[in-house]
Amino acid sequence: MVYVTRKAHFSAAHRLFNPTFTDEANEAIFDKCNNLHGHGHNYQLEVTVAGLPDPQTGYVIDLKRLARLMDEVIVDKVDHKHLNHDVPELRGIIPTAENIAIVFWSLLEPHITEGRLYSIRLAESDNNVAEYRGEPVGALPRFEHTRA
Repeated sequence: MVYVTRKAHFSAAHRLFNPTFTDEANEAIFDKCNNLHGHGHNYQLEVTVAGLPDPQTGYVIDLKRLARLMDEVIVDKVDHKHLNHDVPELRGIIPTAENIAIVFWSLLEPHITEGRLYSIRLAESDNNVAEYRGEPVGALPRFEHTRA
């Protein structure tokens, strides 16, 4: 098995907030990530595809095609957006790196026809990285954001 990875970058804002929690609980749990108007990150997205190289091309997946897919299916939807408000696929989901990685998997995986999607790694900073490999997690909880 060979694993190939393509990286992409995007900038986006989000607010970590659970409307079922009190303001005090949101502050205690999410701290500065609970800023009323959100805060931003320069995210790094890594997509890894696993497979055997095609005997005709030597590719597991054409990385130009993977880059296009990543842009069309993910980056174009989230770059310079507020993830809580501007991205329908994330609306009502607490946009932690963990949850974003799961949503990105669901968006991209149906489009991978060469090899198989192996992992989505999402870094929201040099210190904070989430990785998802497609294991079942059930449906992500969605909340009606009735408060700011």
